[in-house]
Amino acid sequence: MDPISPLEQALHAARALVLADLVAGEVAEADVVSLVEESVTHRRWWVEQWPEGAAFVAGLVAQDVQDALLERRGRWPLCPVCPTDPHALDVEPELGPDPHWVCGKAGVKVAAVGSLGRATGATPSS
Repeated sequence: MDPISPLEQALHAARALVLADLVAGEVAEADVVSLVEESVTHRRWWVEQWPEGAAFVAGLVAQDVQDALLERRGRWPLCPVCPTDPHALDVEPELGPDPHWVCGKAGVKVAAVGSLGRATGATPSS
């Protein structure tokens, strides 16, 4: 059995992190999961061209899915810090390692990408 390449490890991790946030937001339906897969496919090509960017893939996949959801369903994920002013969280850094969901209005980190469930109090359904 061949070991998994660092590129594939980064892509699998990005997929898992974004899926965890989608599950936490209760929007992980089949069509949305397909958006994640489309992004991972696109980002595979991107990181093959720029291997040093592997650490940035999770944030980029999160942004890709967020953009695609905006067109299809509306803002996601909604900011839990400002419930009276509905707006989406942003991913920061836009191109960098250790991506977080942040509220740009309040200027606070809400959660690391992949950890929205803990930040919003969402519990996995059984």
